[in-house]
Amino acid sequence: MEKKTARLTLLIDPQKKRAFEELCALQDLTPSQVVRQLIRDYLHKHGVEYGSQLQEDEKSSST
Repeated sequence: MEKKTARLTLLIDPQKKRAFEELCALQDLTPSQVVRQLIRDYLHKHGVEYGSQLQEDEKSSST
């Protein structure tokens, strides 16, 4: 889990926002949780490593 946070602001049409929030609520997830997972998946798909991912890799290789 990330220790520090930063804000990401994006524009989306109101109908998609409402549908997204409703689906998240049905899945008992917050929109932020879903967006963070989408970003992690996108970075992984493109082979991009980042700070907390490197820390997780180091933890798993030391056990």
